[in-house]
Amino acid sequence: MKHFHVCRLEEPGRRGSASYFKRNQGGKMNPNDQYFQQQQQQPGYGAPQLGQNYGGMMPPPPRTPVMVNQPQQFPPANGPQNMNPYGQPSPRPPMTQYGHSPLPPQAANPNQLAQQMGGMNLGTFPSRPPMASNLLASPMPPQSLAPGIAPPRPGLMPPMQQQQQQMRHVSPQQYPNGPGMDNMGHPVNGQQFNSPRPPTGGGFLPTQTAGFPGHPPMPFQQAPLQQHQQQSHLPPTQQQQGGYDSMGSRYPSSPNYPPGMSGPMPGPPSQPMPPQQQARRLDPDQMPSAIQVMEDDKRTRSGPFATNQKGLVPPLVTTPYLTQDQGNSGPRFVRSSMYSVPALPDMMKQTAVPFGLVICPFAQLEEGEQAPPVVDMGELGPVRCGRCKAYMCPFMQFIDGGRRFQCPFCKATTEVPAEYFQHLDHTGMRMDKYQRPELCLGSYEFVGTKDYCRNNVFPKPPAYIFVLDVSYNNVKSGLVHLLCQNIKSILQHLPRESVGGQSGTSRVGFITYSKEVHFYNIKASLAQPQMMVVGDVEDMFMPLLDGFLCDPVESEHIIDQLMVQIPTMFADSRETETILGPAIKAGLEALKAADCVGKLLVFHSSLPIAEAPGRLKSRDERKLLGTDKEKTVLSPQTTFYNQIGQECAGVACRVDLFVANNAFVDLATIGQVARLTGGQVYKYTYFQADLDGERLVEDVRRNVEQTVAFDSIMRVRTSTGVRPVDFYGHFFMSNTTDVETAGIDSDQAMTIEIKHDDKLTDEDGVYIQVALLFTSPGGQRRLRIHNLALSVCTQMADLYRSCDLDTVMNLLMKQSVTKLTESTPKQIRDSLINRSAQVLACYRKNCASPSSPGQLILPECMKLLPLYINCLLNCDALSGGSDMSIDDRTFNMFAVQTMHVGASLAYLYPRLVPLLDASAPASPSDQDDVVLPSPVRCTGDKLRDDGVYVLDNGIHMFLWIGLSVSPEWIHGVFGTNSAAQIDIDRTKLIELDNPRSQQVRSVIAQLRSTRQRHMRLTLVRPRDKLEFVFRKFLVEDKHGDASSSYVDFLCHLHKEIRNLLN
Repeated sequence: MKHFHVCRLEEPGRRGSASYFKRNQGGKMNPNDQYFQQQQQQPGYGAPQLGQNYGGMMPPPPRTPVMVNQPQQFPPANGPQNMNPYGQPSPRPPMTQYGHSPLPPQAANPNQLAQQMGGMNLGTFPSRPPMASNLLASPMPPQSLAPGIAPPRPGLMPPMQQQQQQMRHVSPQQYPNGPGMDNMGHPVNGQQFNSPRPPTGGGFLPTQTAGFPGHPPMPFQQAPLQQHQQQSHLPPTQQQQGGYDSMGSRYPSSPNYPPGMSGPMPGPPSQPMPPQQQARRLDPDQMPSAIQVMEDDKRTRSGPFATNQKGLVPPLVTTPYLTQDQGNSGPRFVRSSMYSVPALPDMMKQTAVPFGLVICPFAQLEEGEQAPPVVDMGELGPVRCGRCKAYMCPFMQFIDGGRRFQCPFCKATTEVPAEYFQHLDHTGMRMDKYQRPELCLGSYEFVGTKDYCRNNVFPKPPAYIFVLDVSYNNVKSGLVHLLCQNIKSILQHLPRESVGGQSGTSRVGFITYSKEVHFYNIKASLAQPQMMVVGDVEDMFMPLLDGFLCDPVESEHIIDQLMVQIPTMFADSRETETILGPAIKAGLEALKAADCVGKLLVFHSSLPIAEAPGRLKSRDERKLLGTDKEKTVLSPQTTFYNQIGQECAGVACRVDLFVANNAFVDLATIGQVARLTGGQVYKYTYFQADLDGERLVEDVRRNVEQTVAFDSIMRVRTSTGVRPVDFYGHFFMSNTTDVETAGIDSDQAMTIEIKHDDKLTDEDGVYIQVALLFTSPGGQRRLRIHNLALSVCTQMADLYRSCDLDTVMNLLMKQSVTKLTESTPKQIRDSLINRSAQVLACYRKNCASPSSPGQLILPECMKLLPLYINCLLNCDALSGGSDMSIDDRTFNMFAVQTMHVGASLAYLYPRLVPLLDASAPASPSDQDDVVLPSPVRCTGDKLRDDGVYVLDNGIHMFLWIGLSVSPEWIHGVFGTNSAAQIDIDRTKLIELDNPRSQQVRSVIAQLRSTRQRHMRLTLVRPRDKLEFVFRKFLVEDKHGDASSSYVDFLCHLHKEIRNLLN
């Protein structure tokens, strides 16, 4: 390779810069490796809600009252008998009311629901609208009665005076209190002992075995639940086995997880729960289950989903469906947190349900779905409203014989251009409605004219520049050699698009850096690549104009030579001080010189401490995480990277960061470049090529091959009465309306909060149009349009029925993470709890009939709100304390900000799959034929010592292997005779030629294919040191004093709701 020293001559008013090339020599280092963790989805909810539709399609959502502090547990009384085939509530038989004491055995009729419930006194059941599923829970008597108080006789209610006297003798430790609450108060009129029969829901008793974080344990004193055989299709009530509560405190905190963390875990053994307390614990299986909700929605909503109705609630993101675009954009592109918007702003404020959109403009479609068609209007360009500039869409109404159209967003009328005129039929529709995509589809694209281009010039195809840190850390970890070895196969995945019959091929370029920056000439006419070195990094410039960006096909032989020479040139590098800002500036200058848009893929390894612009200081104060001062280390320490990020965004230069660090790199500061340009951040702590190489290569390959829209500007238009106010994601905004990104791909989503500030009418509805101007991979300027129509409601019940909880959680999660740099963790936590309590309290007050204060009423579409809120409070992005590094915490924050609804749901509630239940493929190549087993609830109670489970949350993946798994299975998959002999330091399963090995590898490959990032596999066994990491992702369990279990949080939330109601 030829080397050139590059100098720039002295210019008037500008100092000269001398450049030189020097090669450094260095030793070797064996960096440690970090085990990453993975979360997973959670199994089922008590009893199946067979007659319900969780996608929001059923008319009135059945409600879910949860009666706290009742002595008996009521199994569910729901099922298909409560719903007719069209989702309408069927006439119910006369309802009954259950008393406090059990009936004598001879009084029970085996054919009656009473026997299923343990035999209860029957009475008159109060009528109520079927608004929510009912979950009956029983309050518990005090552990011991006061002197002189006789226990209630079987079949009789205790006198009210006696009940109140009993409550007065209960201490705060005996009676369930929530954190920060003095007590729950006395029973109100004795009604908390009466439990109305649930019309559709299953029963559970939210109880408490440990206090909320920061408070002492306050166990419920509940009598042991009796088990009774259920009728026909209902399984017997299962007794809770207890024991997972003690797991959380057993695992110590650890900031990183280097290799070799196998073997038994030191420390004292976990203490079993007292038998009495175990027996009186609530059975978590009787609580609302995310798994059951997902399975029910799959059963009822799978298949085609037509978007032909205004305000139609889509299936859950976990349900396999095929969108049929019939006038509204599909839910893969745009999801709303509600599909019936309150007519009055006061109603919206009162419910506290957030109104927002999650927009994934280039979402990946399923096979069988139609991609948005491209419409070329020629020189005319897209037809737009004359006032608000909204683009032609199916909501436009043509009047005056087709000569004008009325805009649904601003109500203005606009003349139809002569070239676009068409007559109307007898219904007022254009004759060519179904021949024009913009008149009959919700999503489509327009070809932009010169008016939509920078400087009125059509753009060139985008370029991809690989910027590689060749300092000591990256060389010795194997990253430099690994990337150069795989670059040829990676370049084969560059997106290619034909425009006007010509192939718009992307060009590529290469930059390396340590303390200086190296440019490479890869022109196809050269015999070998040439390198130019810029040593004066204070004022970066582009020394090479011709030959830096080239067609990877034409210059293939030169690129191959370069990829062989780079690892050799820097093999002996001893440079440990690196730069970063000038390297990004070099890529930026290269794109500006070529007058094209593009992407920088930056592979960095250490804190930039070399003397250069963008130099940073180490501030690894991990102890501040989890405290009120954590925002100081989660915010950038300098504005340099924000400024360079804005400069990159201004010329449509997207920056993706691949950080392979073994020490603090201040990701909160350097990551701002990726955030402001619409880029992604990837992190590989303690990178080692043999362990993390596959993950890095797959991440780079997916990043390169994705359809990316460059130089994009997005604007969201809404009809009168609502407007977008807050935006969340990776982008830059130079004003209050336009969202600018240098590049956006199919994995990224932006979340927008909508404000309701004027009265709405049901006749008009709410209309939303998302318009995204971008440059395609082929270099064509286009507009992608997504339209969505929502209905308007005047009843709160309709609002709650139309909510999409997954979208609500995506919005709340991004709002909370954004506030981390402004507020304290306690303020964010309290805000989430208070808002969720207000949402449920408003429903209880306005949509549910009067009932006992001991009941927790959950709307059907939001029955999982307590579960997901607790998962959000405990997730790494929001609550990571000093047991994780600052960079890990920041990485999670960056990852969350770009998640679409499916990714955020997986992040909050990991997927836990029992691997032994999977079916084996016919051959190793038939991965699509693998039938994945149904996930189970994400709790330690579901782990069996003779089972194998895969847990993933989109970022981490674990394979948990029980110690009692059959030796035959272990030998077939791992090639050893027992689980104790498995090498858990491996991150890739060995390929054995047998059905079991093929099955496991196929399942893991299929699970990975559903996620945005390639997840490294971490093997875990019981009592290994890494098991505490795995257990942190069992989100229904309690983990230490800083978190609460699902059961505990539900009790606390119920107390907050009661306070609001009182």
